[in-house]
Amino acid sequence: MASGSSGDLDALLRVTSPTYVGDRHPDIAFGTHDGPVGRLILAVTGRGVVSCSYEDENLVFERVSRNVSTFIGADPRRLDPVRRELDAYFSGRLRAFTTPVDLQLATPFARTVLQMMMAVPYGTVTTYHLIAERIGRPRALRAVGNALGGNPVCVIVPCHRVVENETVLGGYAGGTTAKERLFRIEGIQGNPIAP
Repeated sequence: MASGSSGDLDALLRVTSPTYVGDRHPDIAFGTHDGPVGRLILAVTGRGVVSCSYEDENLVFERVSRNVSTFIGADPRRLDPVRRELDAYFSGRLRAFTTPVDLQLATPFARTVLQMMMAVPYGTVTTYHLIAERIGRPRALRAVGNALGGNPVCVIVPCHRVVENETVLGGYAGGTTAKERLFRIEGIQGNPIAP
């Protein structure tokens, strides 16, 4: 179930964003979404979703205001399409997100890794090793893991679809319970590694 901008979030926006004006469309639409994997913190730029994060909303807000823009506010017109797609995905009605993604919070190397993850099909998984090979850096397993661990657009950029190997699930920003739940939503059983 999607949640709108709470009074606390509105207060945060007014205090921390000096250019915040409630009735003018902000550069960054900022809000939350509550779903079966917990609360996700959303931020949407004119180019796409820049954050879909499990992190604390104050940390996400600070990162976005420091690296993207300080004109941040609640803008349901831009947040609601993302929330609808997340609801459809969580209910098993959506297999591929159509909402554009803005990876400007990721390093250039991480962008390469995350773009590779967007090509991993719904209902399948890959490994850190296969991702490293596909980007031409077969020995960069730790760097690939760090890029996935720092994914600013979780769920939409499906970093949950990477496993250590056929028997080891591996970590996830939202925790192993969230990763297992996402696997159940997608019908992933026994780590079917994509070719």
